[in-house]
Amino acid sequence: MEYSLIDTLWVFLAAILVFFMNLGFASVESGFARSKNTVNILSKNFIVFAVSSLGFLLLGWGLMFGGDNPFVGTEHLFILGNQDLSFYDDTLTSSVPFWGKFFFQLVFCGTAATIVSGAVAERVKYVSFIIFSFVLTLVIYPIVGHWVWGGGWLADLGFMDFAGDAVVHSLGGWSALSGALLLGPRIGKYGKDGKPKAIPGHSMSLAVIGLFVLWLGWFGFNPGSTMSFQNPEDVMHILMTTNTSAIAAVLTSTITSWIVMKKPDLGMTINGCLAGLVGITGGCAYVTIEASILIGAISGILVVFFVLFFDKIKIDDPVGATSVHLGCGVFGTLCVGLFAKEGVTTLSTANGLFYGGGFKQLGIQLLGVVAIGAFSFVSSALVGLVLKKTVGIRVTREEEMQGLDIGEHGNIAYPDFALATESLEQGLPAAEGEAPVKPKVSVAKAVTVEHHESEGAKITRVSILTNQNKFSALQEALDNLGVTGITVTNVFGYGAQKGHPLYFRGSPVSSRLLPKVKIDIVVCKIPVETLVKTVQDTLYTGNYGDGKVFIYDVEDVIKIRTGERGYDALQDEDVSDS
Repeated sequence: MEYSLIDTLWVFLAAILVFFMNLGFASVESGFARSKNTVNILSKNFIVFAVSSLGFLLLGWGLMFGGDNPFVGTEHLFILGNQDLSFYDDTLTSSVPFWGKFFFQLVFCGTAATIVSGAVAERVKYVSFIIFSFVLTLVIYPIVGHWVWGGGWLADLGFMDFAGDAVVHSLGGWSALSGALLLGPRIGKYGKDGKPKAIPGHSMSLAVIGLFVLWLGWFGFNPGSTMSFQNPEDVMHILMTTNTSAIAAVLTSTITSWIVMKKPDLGMTINGCLAGLVGITGGCAYVTIEASILIGAISGILVVFFVLFFDKIKIDDPVGATSVHLGCGVFGTLCVGLFAKEGVTTLSTANGLFYGGGFKQLGIQLLGVVAIGAFSFVSSALVGLVLKKTVGIRVTREEEMQGLDIGEHGNIAYPDFALATESLEQGLPAAEGEAPVKPKVSVAKAVTVEHHESEGAKITRVSILTNQNKFSALQEALDNLGVTGITVTNVFGYGAQKGHPLYFRGSPVSSRLLPKVKIDIVVCKIPVETLVKTVQDTLYTGNYGDGKVFIYDVEDVIKIRTGERGYDALQDEDVSDS
């Protein structure tokens, strides 16, 4: 059989660009996550492509393209070991070799699976995520793909989804939603009043790098779905609708966040660009350039309100995957029924509502949204429930507090910083097998300083070292006590608990430092013993890691701006007390 060199090269290039999107997802997700979970996020993005590739190779391709059964492929399901793959000669295109077509569809399958990773970040068990991803790409994704691209019942009805708004993005979004609901929000995401609290990611630089990688990859994702370069005009039209939608969404998401949040939020701009790319994916070959501007502009506005909406209903999605891929994936699917224009490319064969097609195509698109949503959500939830009842799906509270990097992987993402930090607690390690002892209630001064009484009341500095996860409770207790100013530093150290062992490529790292928080308070009017008792009552559990209190006499305090000294210098500063 003769193949087209230009078509094969085009599919090859497009598939590589879509594969490169794995780096984009890894960067965006890890940038939006806290540093203590970076290794876990990066590792999940490695493993998800591996397991999705295996699942699609073992059975997924056959279920997706194995014959014209309305629901699922039933013929030639197993391609491994099959020396005669001629059954698939005319599947998708006849001008590209089988394994070229397979790899192009494989990277799409991997994209659907990696969407889930961001929504369940910072609290999902690594092993559970691996199993879920395998099932998703082995069975769930191929069935939906068959309905639309494999000759299934939605294709027979005339459902249109050129590059995967429904098959890839909304399916991944529905699966992500089910995972986020089953897991519940991260610890500390919602206050006692139910209002969401911001948990900032650790690197917006990494997130922006990831965005540009994804944007680049989309130029393979959408134009590459032609799987042919015989009509360059079609490919270039799709390229332009894709990019135009993205730039429109960048502008509207920035403006919307500026209006709603009073500042042009960079995180919203990142998700806005992705929303524009998702919103145009289903109709990129069916709509005009002008329509793509409108689709992108609306997507950029919608994603801001989707993020706020999911936060309000307590669905914790650290990266906004449900807002981007589910919300705008559904919107983009419906846009085909609104904006499709027959003849805008050689691939566009129907008119949407706004081009004289009536409600027919819109009705078909709506039916597809409901069917794919119901199947994706229910099947993903069932897999999640089985995992929850068997291996479990959420890490322990202690692991989540310390970070999944240490608990799940025994790694940290930024060891140079940690190793360069001097240990702040050099206590002797407990003997092997020794049980933690109940600490004494009395607090001894760690440092004896010759006291020089300043004019007015005595000034004392109190330094508290404790685990990061206890900071919120301590801050609330200090507020209630009347402490109006504190200085907080993120530090690393270990004491009797010896720290967690860290490894790199199987070898132990010489220093084992735990992330801690250091709170400095300077008090004058508040009695020191009252402050210490409040700290003890708040932090005490009886286990290693509760922390230590250091008390220092302060000779004097000078306010640089005014020259005031002593108690007067403490007023309205970050170390003051009432």
